[in-house]
Amino acid sequence: MQFSVLYLLAEWIVRILVIPIIAYRYRPPSALAWIAVVSFQPMIGLVMYLIFGENRLPRRRIAEHARRRRALQLDMWPMLQKYCVDPKSGLDGESKHQLSVQLGEMPAVANNDFQLIDDTSEAIDRIIQDIDQARVSVHLLFYIWRDDEIGRRVTDAIIEAEKRGVECRVLVDAVGSRRFLKSRGKDLQAAGVEMYPILPVNLFRRRFHRIDMRNHRKLVVIDGKIAYTGSQNIVNPDYGTKNLIWHDLMMRLQGPIVMQLQAVFLTDWYAETHTELEKAECFPTPVAAGHETLQLFPSGPTYHTMNLHRLIVAMLYQARKKVTITTPYFIPDESLLQAIEVARLRGVRIILVLSEKSDQILVSAAQRSFYAQLLEMDVEIYLFTKGLLHSKTLTIDKTFALVGTSNMDIRSFALNLEMNLILFDEDTIQQISDQQKKYLDLAYPIHLNHWDNRGFFKTFGEAIARLMAPLL
Repeated sequence: MQFSVLYLLAEWIVRILVIPIIAYRYRPPSALAWIAVVSFQPMIGLVMYLIFGENRLPRRRIAEHARRRRALQLDMWPMLQKYCVDPKSGLDGESKHQLSVQLGEMPAVANNDFQLIDDTSEAIDRIIQDIDQARVSVHLLFYIWRDDEIGRRVTDAIIEAEKRGVECRVLVDAVGSRRFLKSRGKDLQAAGVEMYPILPVNLFRRRFHRIDMRNHRKLVVIDGKIAYTGSQNIVNPDYGTKNLIWHDLMMRLQGPIVMQLQAVFLTDWYAETHTELEKAECFPTPVAAGHETLQLFPSGPTYHTMNLHRLIVAMLYQARKKVTITTPYFIPDESLLQAIEVARLRGVRIILVLSEKSDQILVSAAQRSFYAQLLEMDVEIYLFTKGLLHSKTLTIDKTFALVGTSNMDIRSFALNLEMNLILFDEDTIQQISDQQKKYLDLAYPIHLNHWDNRGFFKTFGEAIARLMAPLL
């Protein structure tokens, strides 16, 4: 009896102390979700909040990132200056570029070569071929690296490059690649490869950042002249599921844009190692490699705002005719939903290509809870049927495209370190549109009258999952 009274008293103390802190620190949607959890189960909610509640990295790390970004921009500027351009597509184009520069802190650069790769095996073959030809350095940064067939092939290629005297450096997310770090990761280190986990988890020394706040970037830079980025991890196409194939999209890049990708790697490298790498090795003089104008847009909690979220919302308000989005996870907040609704009211056609199947049960249920609301806005929703559509793309009219690592959810906007490529040229944007059309051809549309007749228990479960959407 006495224990019950003490436990009840402790629960009310948790509610009284924690709820005001949550209300002060979070935006209303996230605050309400956390308050619901803590009010319903104070002790469990308190533990969850202590582990997952902090939505920013430590201030010291944020300040270090900002300093490194500024220092690297100064290092790159003398070599990059002559390639920096303002995309010439009228006032709207200038406005878009000014916004993306202010938010992403990197300018658009011309004279790049851009190759789109939509096949996992081909992408890995190309990466290994370029590693085999490396002469100076190989830098890789990935969220997931598995000890499977593809993971072993890339690992072996890096070890061989290290034996040739190439400086090989690897960063992998401490959670996404935790099994690899305990297995083949040790082989890389034994071969002399410099490898570090990103954001290592230690409950006793974690400096109060969310355990699920991860580095979700995918990046390869070879000799400072060739780079890859996109949605693909170093893992077999089935991601170990055996019954669900992931469909990814990678980009092989050459030209001045490679310096920007290298700068992202060096910033993350310094954050984990506190080591500055040799500038001459990392930044060879860029040369013109093609005709495409590109801009790298890094994002994440090391920036003072949800910069990617702000960019996408602004671009939706500027859309004139058509917006197409492909993403495996779509959990919009109120401002993104409003931007979509306003675009529809202005007559803009909005197409979402999402996966019919998902590897995340709770996220998938929360995502489906938005379908009826979107369909009522006359948003066109198509469900991809040939596996999990893991490609993350956004095209707006024929003037703007975004391709990279970010999903359309709060996790990608606020919690994860991400990177995306902005495309400005009509021919390059058309390549992305053509790829989106391939996905559409393998998807079927859903309609409001059918979606509303799925039964009470499905919609009720999705509604419950939606309550947790701000935390997913």
